[in-house]
Amino acid sequence: MKIRAAYLFIVGLIVGACNGSHARTPAASASTSPEHTDAPAAAVAAPISPQPSASSVATAASASATGMHTWSFDGDKTDTLPPGFSFGRTGGGPPGLWLVRADTAAPSGANVLAQLNADDTDYRFPIAVADEPLLRDVSVSVRCKPVSGKVDQACGLVFRYRDPDNYYVTRANALENNVRLYHVVKGNRQQFAGWNGTVLTGHWHSLRAQVNGAHFEVYWDDRKVIDARDTTFTEPGRVGVWTKADSVTYFDDLKVSPN
Repeated sequence: MKIRAAYLFIVGLIVGACNGSHARTPAASASTSPEHTDAPAAAVAAPISPQPSASSVATAASASATGMHTWSFDGDKTDTLPPGFSFGRTGGGPPGLWLVRADTAAPSGANVLAQLNADDTDYRFPIAVADEPLLRDVSVSVRCKPVSGKVDQACGLVFRYRDPDNYYVTRANALENNVRLYHVVKGNRQQFAGWNGTVLTGHWHSLRAQVNGAHFEVYWDDRKVIDARDTTFTEPGRVGVWTKADSVTYFDDLKVSPN
């Protein structure tokens, strides 16, 4: 009897260990395919990016649970298109070259999203927009670093984006030392508010827009610099980042949440 009891005890230990090992196996992450809005035939768009990496899927899943989406690009493969983004260009010239790049000086992690095509066509605005979410009233922010450019050194945020020719954009320019707020209608850019102040080349800055109905607030390095109203676009749209002409610009920590 003692031998049988000892045997049963040992078997119980083995079964328990196996069950514990299975319990520690993580469940597979689930994701949904982002909605993609086709750009007009006249717009120039880059190929749709590949499926997100495992870390990107995990981030998207946790973000959708809280209402905030964050793209740090740290889980994405360098020198590739960022997953979950589509690309377009307002105006003329070639499309932008948007790649995930390594940057040890990045505000978080080691990767950034970079626009690297330095074509100097003046009325040329490369855009990278997240495929989701679609929002009307929104808080959207990004860290950005103007790297180079002789025509412009611009970093911008787009919101209520419909297509490459219709959206809002706020942008900072290191050559002009200003921040501007525009609506772009049928490819025509029109400023409706602005601020003059320091924008440094080679430095990381923060740019944020708070949008509620027709009310727009823009913050530069955590200081409110624009307070304006406009009713050009009232429907929900996508968000993303933007440059101008020959601007080589790095972006990090793109964040968006509904208001």
